[in-house]
Amino acid sequence: MQPHGGQPVETAGAPLSESRGVVILVHGRNAGPANILSLVPRLDRPDLTYLAPAAANRTWYPYSFLAPREQNEPGLTSALTMLRDVMADVAARGVERRRIAILGFSQGACLASEFVYRNPARYGGLIAFTGGLIGEPGAAWSVQGRLDGTPVFLGSSDVDAHVPLDRVRETADVFTRMGGDVTLRVYPGMGHLVNEDEIVCARAVLDSIAML
Repeated sequence: MQPHGGQPVETAGAPLSESRGVVILVHGRNAGPANILSLVPRLDRPDLTYLAPAAANRTWYPYSFLAPREQNEPGLTSALTMLRDVMADVAARGVERRRIAILGFSQGACLASEFVYRNPARYGGLIAFTGGLIGEPGAAWSVQGRLDGTPVFLGSSDVDAHVPLDRVRETADVFTRMGGDVTLRVYPGMGHLVNEDEIVCARAVLDSIAML
């Protein structure tokens, strides 16, 4: 069963034939491509191509990312499959994986992080705004692949109601052990949003694609 099968992928930025890289944008819960694409003007990198897949019913999986994984099926597996298919389509058009970044917010950041963990490679970057790896409290993550220096940015509040800081720190540790170039920023008292310092850090990750 593929709940997200056949959902659209919206685009912005440069045509793929003219861009210097691709950013896959993963929206949050109860949102859609338009929400995450609203970050494109703030990122201010018009020479990149932005692809924003849509979740069925505006949600990638039904429960918290801290719930037992089986409770979030089949949505979770379907969402990961959709990201894999988007990534494969971009690669089939001649874009190297090291020129593809994946960026998500909240539930989308959790999904993006989980995708990179399950599909380790040298990506253009992972940018997770308020999110972390998916699994119950106390979960352990083995290191079964390498990120080979992939830039990873994790930004989060210290008091977010949906994403505990401990999980963000665990995620930073896992990606560091996998060979990612990890930057973790914690913002005291920040609301459930993307602040300007996070945007600056995201730009640095995206700019690194041009140096590959």
